[in-house]
Amino acid sequence: MKCINCGTDNKLKDRTANQGRCIKCNHPFAFEPTSMSNVQITDPFFAKAIADISANNTLFFTPKQLLYFLDNRFRKNSKSISRFGWLIPFLVINFITSLTIFIPLIVNLAFINFFHESSKSTKLNLVSRKQYARNLQIIGGIILSIGILLSLGSKSFRFFVVVVLIGMLPIYLGTRQLERIKLLTQEFLISESQLKDWLNRWQQINGSILKILPSPKQENTPATINPDVTAYSFDRLVVCDTASIAQLLIANNFHFENNCAILSITGYPQSIFDTTMQMLRRNPDLKVYAVHDCNPRGIALVHNLITNANWFLNSEIVIIDIGLTPRQIIATKRGMFIQSSPESAQAAKQLPEEIRQSLSAEELAWLESGKFVELESFTPQRIIKVLQTGIAGSQNLESDDSSLLLVGDTGNDMYVVQSFG
Repeated sequence: MKCINCGTDNKLKDRTANQGRCIKCNHPFAFEPTSMSNVQITDPFFAKAIADISANNTLFFTPKQLLYFLDNRFRKNSKSISRFGWLIPFLVINFITSLTIFIPLIVNLAFINFFHESSKSTKLNLVSRKQYARNLQIIGGIILSIGILLSLGSKSFRFFVVVVLIGMLPIYLGTRQLERIKLLTQEFLISESQLKDWLNRWQQINGSILKILPSPKQENTPATINPDVTAYSFDRLVVCDTASIAQLLIANNFHFENNCAILSITGYPQSIFDTTMQMLRRNPDLKVYAVHDCNPRGIALVHNLITNANWFLNSEIVIIDIGLTPRQIIATKRGMFIQSSPESAQAAKQLPEEIRQSLSAEELAWLESGKFVELESFTPQRIIKVLQTGIAGSQNLESDDSSLLLVGDTGNDMYVVQSFG
């Protein structure tokens, strides 16, 4: 493992002999991968992850975003069976056991079961899942091509039927998995408490991580704002369903660079919330951009904006739902980190009827199955880019080329962005 301080490569015996320090500069190592169980992490790996998620220390990020980022890196680096590495053992075992019909049958069913279960694994990424699903299709093709030739040679119709059934099974399973694989749920390879321990250890040795954000603070004391500033308003408002995303955008100066106000539905930042709302209500041409998790609470964000007197009740403002929405996740071609919980399923079933009517049957089924996706599963760069694209695409809402879909019948002009980046 290379020392991040001087770049010297230290072998395990060197690190052990020097009490976990670099043999050249004596800088302590934060991690010892050989002593880790579920995942192995090195100092250079962790340093690169911090640099990458912060775009080389130019963007702030949350601890939860780092958790998702590291989890994705671990999945990419995890060892899985190679595309054709299993093929020779598969053929050899079938050849050796070909003297009987039952042993090859058991062998093939074992391979099929292994690949099918792997294609559903919550511990693998999308690429690995697809690989296992395609392996199922390959097995089916091999069984059909070789088995049918053998059955014709043996002139056994019963053998022919067995071969066709066994061969079609993995082809069917693999094809079905490829169609639904991007909508399967995942589980974290590491826990939040584990990441917290890593962060504490890292910062004790290497100093504070400048771009990692603390938990949003509740600041109930109103801030003093120059009256000359409050005389103006904003043309745009970004409303987040969580204080952590609002804090992220503000910390990265999204409001300055895009000339907009940023608030959370929970009232963050509390110190300027009331003043900001007074300024916003003065602009009849205000556009509101909603950005939220894809869960029952997040899906209800737009509904809360138009039915809550503290926000825009009886107002005719334009609202653009940037996402995340179930339709964006169902339509995406790239994998997202989908989770599931009984609590989310129960909350989805209790959504107000007005919200349920705005969703398709497929979207409702997705939510009521307990599935959800958090915004913090995306990097700061991705969230900022999607928001900027949504704002730019709303400049001409009447255009036929607009990427926005007009929805609802509430008296407000409500639009949904059809793709989350």
